[in-house]
Amino acid sequence: MFRLLLLALTSTLLIGSLWAQRTPIDTSLHLDWEAYDPPSTLVVPEHPLTRASLPFIDVHSHHWRMAEQDLDKLIREMDSLNMGIIVNLSGRGGPALKAMMDNVNAAGYQHRIVCFTNIELRSIDEADWLENTLAQLTYDVSIGARGLKIYKSQGMTNVDKNGDRIRINDPRLDPVWARCGELGIPVLIHAADPKSFWAPQDENNERWLELKLHPGRRRTADDPAPWETIIAESHDVFRKHPETTFINAHLGWYPNDLEKLGEILDELPNLNVEIGAVISELGRQPRMANRFFEKYQDRVLFGKDSYNPGEYATYFRVLETDDEYFPYYKRYHAFWRMYGLDLPAEILRKLYYKNALRIIPGLDASLFE
Repeated sequence: MFRLLLLALTSTLLIGSLWAQRTPIDTSLHLDWEAYDPPSTLVVPEHPLTRASLPFIDVHSHHWRMAEQDLDKLIREMDSLNMGIIVNLSGRGGPALKAMMDNVNAAGYQHRIVCFTNIELRSIDEADWLENTLAQLTYDVSIGARGLKIYKSQGMTNVDKNGDRIRINDPRLDPVWARCGELGIPVLIHAADPKSFWAPQDENNERWLELKLHPGRRRTADDPAPWETIIAESHDVFRKHPETTFINAHLGWYPNDLEKLGEILDELPNLNVEIGAVISELGRQPRMANRFFEKYQDRVLFGKDSYNPGEYATYFRVLETDDEYFPYYKRYHAFWRMYGLDLPAEILRKLYYKNALRIIPGLDASLFE
């Protein structure tokens, strides 16, 4: 018994001594989690790029004021990036598109700047909506539109006269998709948003910081509909219209599940995808992404989404180099580091321009010879 008491006393004294030697926590060093972003101390070869090694086509850009913007400046920026053609998805249609095309044609840049048109769904209940919409599509193509862009609002937040959400697979829209097939133009559809926007905003949500900084992006199960429902509605459209070519924006919001995206592409041969705003997802899975590009190299197009010349460098670095562990330019999109895919030359050519030349009509292929 005495030995046990002695052992206990010795252990208590030892623990007390170690505790006394411990440096107290400095409570003045308070740092919010979202502010903690230390630069990496990793020393590895780096190959930052500001210009693509090959000319490329950006199939996902937005220029709402193209009717009056300085196109000379835009072309200079494109040249600095080695961008051959830019696709403005915000053509609006009708007189607005005509004004944009007039500016492009007057500047002599119709071989470098392409516009897609848009349609208005909120008037779908009007008796002459379908007739007017089909007429607008035909007119827009006649003045230079090379495709139709469908915004996420046109399947999420647009409502009819009864206040009900207009589903992107609403049967009243079927003639629109069919007409695009007849006109030979692709339909680029942005359906839903990242699935994490519908998840609880807690410690398990990868987009927690983005939802904190942009609370308007947060969704609930019934606002406007579950993620799975909106995605399924877009797939229903692709499935019902095999004669129409579709481009699913943002890798169809499956950039974090490329195996599932591959299954969707296998099922729907008329579907293609583009990489706008999801380069950070590809950069964190270089081996899986390379396998995906190897198998689906004819189905993926280059896109950026928001136009900011300085941000293209990250895309070039992910796609073209074998760099390791480098950051994305928006931490609230991706707090993780990325790795270069070092894509083979032929896959890079298809991604940068060959697939777009095949899918979008009337592009000047001589820019890429």
